[in-house]
Amino acid sequence: MSDSILLQIDQGVATITLNRPKVFNSFNKEMAHAMQDALDQCASNNEVRSVLITGEGKAFCAGQDIQEITDPALNPGFKAILDEHYNPIVLKIRNLEKPVVAAVNGVAAGAGANIALACDVVIAAESAAFIQAFSKIGLIPDSAGTFFLPRLIGFGKASATMMLADKITAPEADQMGMIYKAVPDNEFHAVAKATSQKLAALPTVALANTKKALNQSYYNTVEEQLALESKLQIESAATEDYAEGVASFMEKRKPVFKGK
Repeated sequence: MSDSILLQIDQGVATITLNRPKVFNSFNKEMAHAMQDALDQCASNNEVRSVLITGEGKAFCAGQDIQEITDPALNPGFKAILDEHYNPIVLKIRNLEKPVVAAVNGVAAGAGANIALACDVVIAAESAAFIQAFSKIGLIPDSAGTFFLPRLIGFGKASATMMLADKITAPEADQMGMIYKAVPDNEFHAVAKATSQKLAALPTVALANTKKALNQSYYNTVEEQLALESKLQIESAATEDYAEGVASFMEKRKPVFKGK
């Protein structure tokens, strides 16, 4: 794997670190493919029960590396950037049958902001900020930003945020429901780690099925969603973790889930 992406697995948590701090962790072709590889490894490794994505240095991710798209020798073209770089990352995050936490340690701009918002849980340091920076250079929001942001904060706020390219501080993002929570900088790393560890200790199949149900809720009728909930609930009830959950409740003890 490229050193532009670091992957560390510890106690069931896979930490993916965007590691181009000199350019605020902006994506180029190499980093985008390395990110996909890291997500694939998380999907196939049974030891991984939750994923934490964060950035090295001052930024979470500044989006696309502008140097790449302004250099004719490096520019892969927008179709390749979207179809081969960002779109697969977003789909891998949403289809990963494990919870994904975005730990936004600094500015998250452009595609960097939207990749964070595609995650299951978004925790941000209070000094962090989110910027839909696309309109500033004559582009539209991509990386599923036009899909997730209106659903998170409403059509009107999403439209204004994208068109005006407003800088949204982490506390503002928390208040408007864009993210799960903003935490003081001195508590940020501990909270992000503890949240990822908590998810890793929960019943993995049930969390994966919750994610599947949420994904389909964007498209299903209520009848279709009820049928899907029934199917996924039956699958969840057949797991060892369900049996452990019930037994621990009856025995008044803390459950020990094994992720199966």
